[in-house]
Amino acid sequence: MPTNKNAQLRYQILDRCFSDYHHKYTIEDLIDKVNEALLDLCGTQISIRQIREDIKYMRDRVTYNAPIEAYPFDGRKSYYRYSDPTFSIFNNELSTEEVASLRSTIDILSRFRGVPNNAWLEDVISNLEFRFGVKPNTENVVSFEQNNLLKGLEFLGELIDCAINHQPIDLQYRTYAGNETKSIVHPYHLKQFNNRWFLIGLQEGTNENYITNKALDRIVKFSRANVPFIPNNNIDFNEYFKDVLGVTIPSPEVKIENIILKFDEDRFPYVVTKPIHHSQIILSKDDRTVQISVRPNPELEAHILFYGDQVEVIKPQWLRERIIEKIKNNLNKYASMQVDCTERQ
Repeated sequence: MPTNKNAQLRYQILDRCFSDYHHKYTIEDLIDKVNEALLDLCGTQISIRQIREDIKYMRDRVTYNAPIEAYPFDGRKSYYRYSDPTFSIFNNELSTEEVASLRSTIDILSRFRGVPNNAWLEDVISNLEFRFGVKPNTENVVSFEQNNLLKGLEFLGELIDCAINHQPIDLQYRTYAGNETKSIVHPYHLKQFNNRWFLIGLQEGTNENYITNKALDRIVKFSRANVPFIPNNNIDFNEYFKDVLGVTIPSPEVKIENIILKFDEDRFPYVVTKPIHHSQIILSKDDRTVQISVRPNPELEAHILFYGDQVEVIKPQWLRERIIEKIKNNLNKYASMQVDCTERQ
């Protein structure tokens, strides 16, 4: 990093320390703060002599005319602070509290460093760190449920780029049945659900075009298609998924239904504090019943089955019978396995 940028960073850190009325920075504290930033961003450190030269330079009327004062503190020590709490050599619009929030944001973003096709984050984070002289906490205080080994993550960055730049793609896709298909898709939106990423877009069909969702882990490969982009003029993705769980949008004839679920004593408090869907309401605390209003889809059934014996579908009757059927089928699989094991003995 050039010397002038090195000095600019030092002045930024010192300016922030002198403006911080919540802490008392001694000369040793100032050295630690500056060296922490320099070592992380530049790989260099400075001495107490340089800090004193920086303070002198900032105080100079010809340069910044900064009102830096030394206040007695803890016996023979002194701490340094601007006598005018509103002063800043950079007229920084960020307060100390805002800088703290920015540091937390950088900390969260930094968790995605090293994820395939997230290289653009390196530039964003590095620029934030240099511009505001902050860096993430070295302690691991935030963790995300993210599977970096999940297939398809390597496509995420380029697919986002295609959606932003209205670039159709030639998509080769493997269905859950194992069949490979080829189609032209106009990418509109990418959504994460249940630790998987999905591409939502307009797929060109033989008879008519239709909206589809493609799991990224099922994409074999894709390339940029040399066809005009068909823009999205109808779908507001802030509203598109509001009536469903997950990413599967059922056919138009599937209407919103009131799904009533009863939970056992152990599970009910968790469902109350972490609602299944934003439409969830508590019907009865005594009976431990809740209601969600959604358009039924496969993700709804899978979510109900996820709770195992801790939930009971009360209404509608058709869904109750469907879940009963799935449980019976599952039980039959275990029963047949037990018979096979007995016969082998």
